[in-house]
Amino acid sequence: MDKTTLENLLKECDVNLYDTETVTENDHKIYRVYITSKNGINLDKCTQVTKILSPIFDVEPPVQGEYFLEVSSPGIERKLTSPSHFQNSVGELVKIKHTEFGKLKGEILIADEQSVTIKDKADKKKKKLNYSDILNAKTYYSW
Repeated sequence: MDKTTLENLLKECDVNLYDTETVTENDHKIYRVYITSKNGINLDKCTQVTKILSPIFDVEPPVQGEYFLEVSSPGIERKLTSPSHFQNSVGELVKIKHTEFGKLKGEILIADEQSVTIKDKADKKKKKLNYSDILNAKTYYSW
C-alpha cells in the first residue's frame, strides 16, 4: 500500500498519518503506524485504526515476512523528519543536530517547505535552518 492510500484510509477515521516505521525488538518485526488528530489520540482511536488496517494488511502486507502491527500516537517527544512535522510543531521545543551549528535547542517559530526558524535557547537568537542541513531533529518537553 502506498503512502497516499494509507493517508486516505486514515482520514476516514478522522486521523492523520504522522509516520510509519519498521523495527525489530526481541527478535520480532514490528510495523508501527503513528497517527495524530486535532482531538488527540486515545486507545479507542488506535483500536479503530487497527481494525481497519489489519484486514487490508492481511491481503497487502506493508513489510515482508511475519510482523506485528502497532498503531499509536507519535508522543509528546517525537522525531521530526518532514516539513509537515516541523509545521505542525510550531511553538514547541526542539533539539536539532545541524551540519553547521552542531547541537541546538530552541523553540520552533516558523516552518515552511524549505526551512525552519528557531529561537536558540543558548544565545536567544533566531536561526533559519534549511532542512537539508538538519541531520536529525526531535521535539522535547521541558519538565
